Amino acid sequence: MSESNLAKILDKIIVIDVECTCWEGAPPAGEESEIIEIGICALDVATGQRIERESILVKPERSRLSEFCTQLTTLTQEQVDRGIPFARACSILTQQYLSKERVWASYGDYDRRQFERQCQSRNVSYPFGPTHINVKNLFAITHALPHEAGMAEALELLNLPLEGTHHRGGDDAWNIAGILSQVLLAARVNIAQ
Repeated sequence: MSESNLAKILDKIIVIDVECTCWEGAPPAGEESEIIEIGICALDVATGQRIERESILVKPERSRLSEFCTQLTTLTQEQVDRGIPFARACSILTQQYLSKERVWASYGDYDRRQFERQCQSRNVSYPFGPTHINVKNLFAITHALPHEAGMAEALELLNLPLEGTHHRGGDDAWNIAGILSQVLLAARVNIAQ
């Protein structure tokens, strides 16, 4: 189905945050950074309410978790080894969240690029449609910041708490959706004035 034929469902924005295998330096020989967790938070467009929150653990195929990665994310090798294949995780996004038909968002472009790379290298269908919101960039522009702010800094500027564990996909997606909600609601107030 071409982009022009693809109907957009504008009831929810699917906010995504991924955690990937990582190292303090370069990856070990033969390993590559890959998604180990997909955090999902559905944001209701009409109300600005965060309505769904999920974390999908993905079993890595081409890398192992480093001690650095475990310290950063709190995820262990044993946990991600019980995860599902990447292709199945993408299927959940398209079937359960209708991610190809809905607008999706992430904090920065890292998550989008990681999905593009990993889908291409695994020959897995890209689970999203063409409409992506870069919340990091949008937040900086709407707040006239001289630079893009990290997620924790953006929450602080909005006087919102950082809920859950930073660098866990489900918690970060929830917090990013909170930032996006504030941006959307503030835009509506400005339009109404």
